Amino acid sequence: MLNKDTLNTLFTKARSHNGWLDKSISETQIKEIYALMKFGPTAANTCPVRITFVQSSQAKARLKPHLDEGNVAKAMAAPAVAIIAYDTEFYNKLDKLFPHTDARSWYEGKPEKIKSVGEMNATLQGAYFMLAARSVGLDCGPMGGFNAQTLEQEFFPDGKTKSIFICAIGSGDQSKLFPRSPRLSFDEACRII
Repeated sequence: MLNKDTLNTLFTKARSHNGWLDKSISETQIKEIYALMKFGPTAANTCPVRITFVQSSQAKARLKPHLDEGNVAKAMAAPAVAIIAYDTEFYNKLDKLFPHTDARSWYEGKPEKIKSVGEMNATLQGAYFMLAARSVGLDCGPMGGFNAQTLEQEFFPDGKTKSIFICAIGSGDQSKLFPRSPRLSFDEACRII
């Protein structure tokens, strides 16, 4: 079992941050996140996630108009914001990612299946992203409040990449955290049959 400090970092003491310390993050840290998260499982190793790291002031200026008002300040103050999205043509990489069968044929020409599998598995990869970011010493601030249509027009004009959520990353400002909200007990959320 992982030690208590590690579990605290990943789960029990980890928080979704709304404010950020004025500390930059490096390209090395960003690459470390992906180096860890890419090993999380996806259905048939589809790996549909595509991540755009919005870090420069110019890139943030492009992101800002697509954010809901309540997310502007926290996104703009973060050292980087990751757009977690999925590639609607992820199946084109299955010859490499799942080479022991013709998995590409499971998806090609099946837009509903592509959407379902792409969204679900890229969302899983987004969760792995947050755990990986915490593992390399960064905090996360996941957000859903943005205009997906206009954001995609700005960042993915070819229409082949669809956004799911955004996640600010950096060193969180503990003084701006709300008290932790309650969670459901095991008996409220689970059953053993």
